[in-house]
Amino acid sequence: MMAVFSIPKIELHLHLDGAIPPETMWTLAKQKRVPLPADTLEDFKTYLVRSADCRDVNEYLKRFELPLQLLQDRASLVRVTRELIGVLAGQGHIYDEIRFAPQLHCREGLSQRDAIEAVLQGRAQALNDHPEIKNGILLCAMVVGPETVNMQQNLETVRLCREYLGMGVVGLDLAGAEGIVPLRNFRPIFDLARELDVPYTCHAGDSQGPDTVKDALGFGVRRIGHGHHVYDAPELWPQLMENGVTLEICPSSNIQCRTQPSYAEHPAKKLFDAGVRVTISTDNMTLAATDLDGEYTHCVEEMGFSEKDLVQMNIYAAEAAFLPKEERQALAEALRKYL
Repeated sequence: MMAVFSIPKIELHLHLDGAIPPETMWTLAKQKRVPLPADTLEDFKTYLVRSADCRDVNEYLKRFELPLQLLQDRASLVRVTRELIGVLAGQGHIYDEIRFAPQLHCREGLSQRDAIEAVLQGRAQALNDHPEIKNGILLCAMVVGPETVNMQQNLETVRLCREYLGMGVVGLDLAGAEGIVPLRNFRPIFDLARELDVPYTCHAGDSQGPDTVKDALGFGVRRIGHGHHVYDAPELWPQLMENGVTLEICPSSNIQCRTQPSYAEHPAKKLFDAGVRVTISTDNMTLAATDLDGEYTHCVEEMGFSEKDLVQMNIYAAEAAFLPKEERQALAEALRKYL
């Protein structure tokens, strides 16, 4: 049975399209006449749990097609963002970073700018309703094929990230399928981010091995999405620790995508014990059929973490957040009393 943890929670790695509350997804699908794989809401929730167990990352990524069909207009993006932040506030979160790829919401006439402004509108409404929680938005550039396929869209995302930085947007990510082409081919995205002084993270070391982590480190990242396969390259650990690089580990997602064989064999605790800054997130709260309490339960019952370890990992998350220094310090101090 899932435990409920009373510590303040921080989540750094959460995809908007993978975390639409199921009831909202059901309602939007009915309104838009998008076919669903179930006849009732309860059956749909059962489907989400059952389908979370995928054969590989590519199979997992296919599951985003349904939520993306629902998020091609301003009103839906506003609603989903507002309702998701409300759900997180109700779960005891004190800070989260929600990420999404503006270029994926342009099928029906929205521009990337339109999508960003809709998400920021939903964020503002949620924070007005839930002043107890803080939130930042990450904009995702995407790997959808060879880097030339959408490089201009990706560079536009970087520039828009700079424009909306400090207005609710806090940083940049590179997401999508690993291994289509070498990660280093996407260097222009990070070169521009550095030029524009945009904070960034990067998906790496998940479905591919530690070489993608090495590439990400070459971009100068201080946070890596997933990154757990760096365990297979201990020669990289000193660089992670010396540079204070934080891993955004999503245990259930890793198990569901078969990038780790089981919770018990997941290397997160070994990396944490070695001194690597490990944090815990859900990746996709709805599509992974989990939440942070569920992830923490796996951490404590199957992965070898203690509850104090959970606090320390939340402190690491606070310190790695894309926030001004004083705000990071305030979040960390709120957690240290639980050690």
